Amino acid sequence: MAAALLVAGCRDSSVGPPPRKLSPEQQRRVEAHLLKGKPSPSQPADFTLGGGRLRFLGSDVSPSPAARGQQVRVTHYFEVLEPLDKSWKLFVHVQGADRAGILVNADHVPVEGLWPTDKWAKGQVVEDAYSVTVPQGAPEKLVGYVGFYRFDDRLPVDQRAGHDGANRIPAFRLEVSGDEPALPTYRAPRRKAEIAIDGALEDEGWKGVPSTGAFLRTHDGATARYRTEAKLVWDDEALYVAFDSEDEDVWAKLEKDDDPIYGEEVVEVFLDADADGRTYNELQVSPRGVRFDAYFPARRQGMDLGWSSGMQSAVKVRGTLNDPDDVDQGWSAEMRIPIANLAAVPHRPPQPGERWRFNLYRLEWHSKRKVNEGAAFSPPLVGDFHHLPRFGWLELAP
Repeated sequence: MAAALLVAGCRDSSVGPPPRKLSPEQQRRVEAHLLKGKPSPSQPADFTLGGGRLRFLGSDVSPSPAARGQQVRVTHYFEVLEPLDKSWKLFVHVQGADRAGILVNADHVPVEGLWPTDKWAKGQVVEDAYSVTVPQGAPEKLVGYVGFYRFDDRLPVDQRAGHDGANRIPAFRLEVSGDEPALPTYRAPRRKAEIAIDGALEDEGWKGVPSTGAFLRTHDGATARYRTEAKLVWDDEALYVAFDSEDEDVWAKLEKDDDPIYGEEVVEVFLDADADGRTYNELQVSPRGVRFDAYFPARRQGMDLGWSSGMQSAVKVRGTLNDPDDVDQGWSAEMRIPIANLAAVPHRPPQPGERWRFNLYRLEWHSKRKVNEGAAFSPPLVGDFHHLPRFGWLELAP
């Protein structure tokens, strides 16, 4: 469903178009990256691209291993066998060695944004260097994939063994030191008073219920741009979830239940009640009050939209829905989820002390609805909300 916002890891100067004419200082910097001979990189390679026009010689990474939050310098080496007649950007995708989902996206124009590929001359050995920051939630082993792209096209890698099937060369590997963040636990108390499902979050049943605290960015566990927090309670028949989200522009366009609202602004609940890491339910509500629910027999497999949670839900917008010209304060949502309809619940009714796996998410669009940001109770630390190993624990307290 939803994916996390990727981290830009390259210099700002290399994101936009290169300067039309280089200054003497810029020309000096370019010449420093045009090597006189072939290097001996610590992670060597020998693959060609574009029908034998470029040869990828390998990479250096320093320091390695690196700590989470530390900046790493990455250098790639390319030999120009034949000129390229187009300007291709270099893409860099850093992800876990054994996980799907990009953690760092460092696409850029080569050589500090100063030397596009249409200027590369036959016989040159081009050194391209940039820095990335290891995400706080990175796994112990990272791999960096590189390649060249132009709009929707990628420069083909000539040898099948040299890429992952999508013209991405596994250019470097990086060991990461330190432990991954521990999985959080939320102790949901038994409901002690009535809760009206109206989106207002003002009922006696929510008073004194602890907050999850502010959700963190999904891909790296850092502070999200807007605050989101939640509360949960339970009884013999249902699980109650309340979200409260700050938002300056609350919007939602889709109108029908089970529409793909995960592409808009939304709050989400994932429940793996028996904690088996396979069967789970996904439930969502948009600021428009549209619901989405699905059952999965395994991670991202066999999505069953015919399954119905039977949940009741309501939202309350603090502002004006779908009006980008005013400044909103945010929105809140309530869900009442019947336990009898959930997959693989250990006991019906549930018993105090049960521990389920779960996660809570919020998908927010900002920068005039052009940039999306995921936030979570337990950040998955990859670009996938369905990353079950990073689900937190939901303890049903007395």
